[in-house]
Amino acid sequence: MADVATAPQPDQQVDLNTIPISPSDETSGESKEQGSTTAPSDGEIRTVFHDADNFNVKHPLMHTWTLWFTKPPSGKGDNWNELLKEVISFDSVEEFWGIYQNNITPTSDLALKSDYHLFKEGVRPEWEDAQNKHGGKWAFQFKDKKAVNIDALWLHVMLAAIGENLEDEEDNEVMGVVVNVRRGFYRIGLWTRTVGKALPGEQGKNRTFEQGKETLAKIGKRFKQALQLKENDGVEFSGHTDAAHAGSTRAKAKFVV
Repeated sequence: MADVATAPQPDQQVDLNTIPISPSDETSGESKEQGSTTAPSDGEIRTVFHDADNFNVKHPLMHTWTLWFTKPPSGKGDNWNELLKEVISFDSVEEFWGIYQNNITPTSDLALKSDYHLFKEGVRPEWEDAQNKHGGKWAFQFKDKKAVNIDALWLHVMLAAIGENLEDEEDNEVMGVVVNVRRGFYRIGLWTRTVGKALPGEQGKNRTFEQGKETLAKIGKRFKQALQLKENDGVEFSGHTDAAHAGSTRAKAKFVV
């Protein structure tokens, strides 16, 4: 299993202190030595909730998850692969909280055109990834940025994802979740493995398109609950292929819940 206490390889992960924030980077250099520096005594059970730095008990997650960050482009010539950075991976509740509470800039403080992506290990948050190319995403835009607590909502969605609360075990659809910081809105999305259709090579465990659509709709409703939306707020689902053809993340919705 992954161990976030191990020093990251320079070519694999990004220094968390380099994540840009708005309006300045002044807060990113604050000392992180606020927790106890005393190691737990032998036999003492200590979780991250007791000591964010020196815990010796882990509650494993069903999957290992990787946090990614997209930094704002500096100009039109920026390459997407250069902007997308792998931050860190974790596979326990304690590791998640240790990372989240001590190392991650809040979404509300990120610079415009920044993104956080939390995906299952081995899945890059890109349409072209082999595990994403036949899939799609649920998404909702919060257009009144001042009226929404984006940090609380993003945390809630991340917890729902790593806690496997967005789908049933046999669904095998959820690839990851993402939050976008834009000038006029925040957007939170949930990426799925399919758009309801069985994938090539999976005909043996076939499901009809209607069954697949029902599964995606169930996931969309759980996602909507995690976002704490009202009943009349519509969460839209669109396919990555449609978005690629449209040249935009705002492809025409296939369905809405």
